[in-house]
Amino acid sequence: MVHVYNCHPFASQQIVQVEQEPGLVCCGGGTLFVVAAGGCKVEAYSLEEEGCPLICRFATMGSVRRIQHSKMGDYLVTIEEKNSATYLRAYTNWRYQAEERARVGVRLLGHLLRGASVRGGVQMEIIEIPLSERPVAVACCPITGDLLVGCENTLVLFTLRRQNQQNLQNQSQQNLQSPWLNTQQSPSQSQGQTPSSNQNFSILDFERSVIVHLPKIKPKQVALCGGYVAVQAELEVLVLKLDASCEQKTLDESLDQKTDHHEDLTDFMLIPRHQELLGDRAKDCDIPVSIEKTGLEDKGQYTLSYVLFRRFTPEFFQGCGVEEMQLHSLQLYPLFTGNQSVPAEEPVCVFCFVSLPSAGYLYSLKGGVELLSAYQYPEKVLEAVLTDHLLHVITKSALQCFTVRCAALAARIEDPYIDTTMKYKPVLLCVCVCICVCVVYFSKLKEHTMLTGIFLAVGIDPATTPALESLLSRPFLSRKWTISSPKETSAAGHGWNLYVVDTVSPLTLYQEMVEYSQHYAETNPQARSLQHLLSEAHLLLRASLLQTSEQQQQNSEGDSTVSLQKDTDRQPERQTAAQTDRQELEEALRQNCAQLGDCYSRGSQKDCHLALPYYRMSGLSCTEVIARNRPLPSSPCSYGPGFLFYLTHYLLEETEQSLSQESADEVIDIFSQSDPSELIGVCASPSMINISPARTLRILQNLEDTAGVSVPLTITMATMMLRLDDLPQYTQLMARHAEMLLVYGFIEEPRLLLHGGGGGRHIQIRPTALARQLAKSHPALLVAGMVALHENHKVQLEQADHIFKELGYENCLQVDFWEATLMASSQEAVIQELLFRLASVYIDRLTYTNSDTHSGPPHASHRHGSLKSADDLINSYSHFGALYPWLTVLSPPRPTSLQHQEALHKLQSLLCGPSLSVGSVLPLLERLSEETLWGFSLHLLSATRRGQYERSIEKLLDRCPQAIIAYANHQLQDKNMALWWQKLLPELCNRTRAAADNGILLAALKETLVVVAMETSPAEFLELMPDDGTAAYFLPHLLTCSQRHLLA
Repeated sequence: MVHVYNCHPFASQQIVQVEQEPGLVCCGGGTLFVVAAGGCKVEAYSLEEEGCPLICRFATMGSVRRIQHSKMGDYLVTIEEKNSATYLRAYTNWRYQAEERARVGVRLLGHLLRGASVRGGVQMEIIEIPLSERPVAVACCPITGDLLVGCENTLVLFTLRRQNQQNLQNQSQQNLQSPWLNTQQSPSQSQGQTPSSNQNFSILDFERSVIVHLPKIKPKQVALCGGYVAVQAELEVLVLKLDASCEQKTLDESLDQKTDHHEDLTDFMLIPRHQELLGDRAKDCDIPVSIEKTGLEDKGQYTLSYVLFRRFTPEFFQGCGVEEMQLHSLQLYPLFTGNQSVPAEEPVCVFCFVSLPSAGYLYSLKGGVELLSAYQYPEKVLEAVLTDHLLHVITKSALQCFTVRCAALAARIEDPYIDTTMKYKPVLLCVCVCICVCVVYFSKLKEHTMLTGIFLAVGIDPATTPALESLLSRPFLSRKWTISSPKETSAAGHGWNLYVVDTVSPLTLYQEMVEYSQHYAETNPQARSLQHLLSEAHLLLRASLLQTSEQQQQNSEGDSTVSLQKDTDRQPERQTAAQTDRQELEEALRQNCAQLGDCYSRGSQKDCHLALPYYRMSGLSCTEVIARNRPLPSSPCSYGPGFLFYLTHYLLEETEQSLSQESADEVIDIFSQSDPSELIGVCASPSMINISPARTLRILQNLEDTAGVSVPLTITMATMMLRLDDLPQYTQLMARHAEMLLVYGFIEEPRLLLHGGGGGRHIQIRPTALARQLAKSHPALLVAGMVALHENHKVQLEQADHIFKELGYENCLQVDFWEATLMASSQEAVIQELLFRLASVYIDRLTYTNSDTHSGPPHASHRHGSLKSADDLINSYSHFGALYPWLTVLSPPRPTSLQHQEALHKLQSLLCGPSLSVGSVLPLLERLSEETLWGFSLHLLSATRRGQYERSIEKLLDRCPQAIIAYANHQLQDKNMALWWQKLLPELCNRTRAAADNGILLAALKETLVVVAMETSPAEFLELMPDDGTAAYFLPHLLTCSQRHLLA
């Protein structure tokens, strides 16, 4: 579908006077090249200066049949004919002809002229490029300057090489004698050139790199861009990707060479079948391709892959027969962006455009092949050119401009989320095509008899199309056009005129499109045509803003070194002008986004979500958006769905900007009328902090009367009561529901407890007034609510910590939150983090709070005791283990403070539990001294958990022998049972022998012998008996062991 709008994309025309009838026309580097009829002379005119003055003119060696300019390298390449032979030649340093230099160097490809070339290219050079086949088409890569030549059934790729002066001199010194060099340098000195003046120049040359064989296609046009190679036949277009790699990879050439069965059907016209193959499917086409590497310097191999193939079927069109339905205007177009992640020399997008007389097709090649746009022309198109902002086409009677989707795709590649409401959205790719038409007629001026050439600044080359003869004889309509007179005028009746049509700047075209859109805005603000036109204007601005400094550098690379000093002097002015233009474009983009937001805010339900990204990008505040969407008093319409969608998402965002009381109350009125179900979320928004609580409470009570009681609504009403300082009513409302239901209410609307949880990383999370009240009056509910939010991924662990720190309860409620989260969480990483934090807190409490000082850690808050005691944690949480029985023996001899005892029991319970990694808290335990009995118990627990049973037995016998049997009964079991007689029995024997009157040791020895007699055989028991004469003490136990063994 094509929407036609009467906008005017052209600014002015300039007349370029030429003496002879123009034959071919091309442009590049701000220069217009005109080949005179007969094709043996080229004239270059500057398009960047007023009047398009002549730069230079030079003769060619044959009749030019095709001409192409390369911005990279600033060279011309031509296909010439002479004496029935076809030649391919490149013209470098052609700008030096402007200084009336008569010297012209002619050389073969790869053979540098030792004289002029060594001196740095102070003269124009003609490079003869020999080919084995007749060339029919040429193309230059806009990125690298490489040259692609299309022959009858092959494509030949030439790589652009640059040789600097020093390398050339070194080569000359190696191959030639010094006296010859001295004689060759004298001509340059006679012309006033010194070696130092040209020491920075480089010589251009080409190297034949690859030959691509295409036996089943005859190229009519070729294109080259960044490794992509496009070939166009009469009704076929093939795009290939040529990559250089270190590994050799050959293309599958196993395609069957099918016999052509139609050779004898000369009386029939064969109609090809329509076919479109994209991406990997393109290799299934019936066109075999093979590559032949010919480069000498390239040591790597080239790999070739199919990208796109399309075969068209001829059809009838207005004024165009089937035999005239042929493809034309093949173009590969790169697009760069300012903040791209790829290297600066690599484009973000590469597009392929090809056209029939009836339709044009624009494909995106990089990152997946897809058809972006299909342009259905209203009349037969003779030539088309794709540019940054528009697609320009020329017909028999008009120049037409279509909008393109290049900028939209580039914006999506820069930000994959650009099509969502989370990001700014420049334009949808599915927006219908808009066409800006300007009918242009060319008049036969009094002093001229016929016009045969026209040049557009966008690069259209109509001189290659014979059908333009009828176009050039029509009258010319000028609307807002200014005619610039040339500096030098010819006598009346002599010479020919070329018309250079200048397009307006994107900003000017945008302003005209906006002015044109006012017609739709006044008649039908919700018309689809208004949205389409504004969307196309938006796309135009986005394309302008995506232009990069790399493109600007490429556009100016064609400038000669003669104007280098002049450009340097004007550089600050250009930078200032560019910055001003960008600021104007950005301001226009914001205005356009605001207009698009207005369209979608009142539009249909289908596209209402687009109001959000456009209003975001406009920079308008919420208050300004509300003012733009107020319905008129006489209008029966209410608020549009797009506006409500924007307002809802704006209030869901966590921003630091708050609405005024007037705006906040208006928002409440909007939702109470349009969508009362959203009132709870609206009231909980941090942007609504200035809301009138009494007025809002009445609206909420009306909502409760109509919709019924709900937990989030009750909490919201309690919050309003709290803001009115009505604590009794607040308490009454909160008591309506059980604590667990209130927790579910917090899960449904987390912003009742905290603000900032869903915002960006720069948005500071903070508690609400309700959270502060709960911390004072109902801390258990607050902790339960925070645990529920954490487990439902509404708040992160660090954010919850910040909330309790803001509340001033970081040492009590925060620890309670950790303990409760430990029970609820199932994530191993969270569990280990919480175990470490709790162990650290318990150790801190034991360090600063002991039985002597009864003091707590600095900056601690003790307004509330722990919500869970050690016994509660042991009974409820699996991560807290039951205290080992021997720990009761190691309890402090005198009572300690309640907080100290609670922290000790919780830490001991963690060490007794199965989850805590003792190695992680070992450095923290080193802070605790073993001088106290409770400190000794913790170190003993740590050593036991790490399997150091023998060392623990020794330390326990040294410090508290009365606990050794309880320790052994609990710890020395199963695989550690042997330690009873391997470690404990020898230790007790030795210590009892040294202190025979120690009743504790004797009692422990007796208990140990009982266990040993039960677990060993008589022979093993005999081996354990000491040989110091005390065997009589062991005999009763030996007898018990023997009796047990006999009974077994």
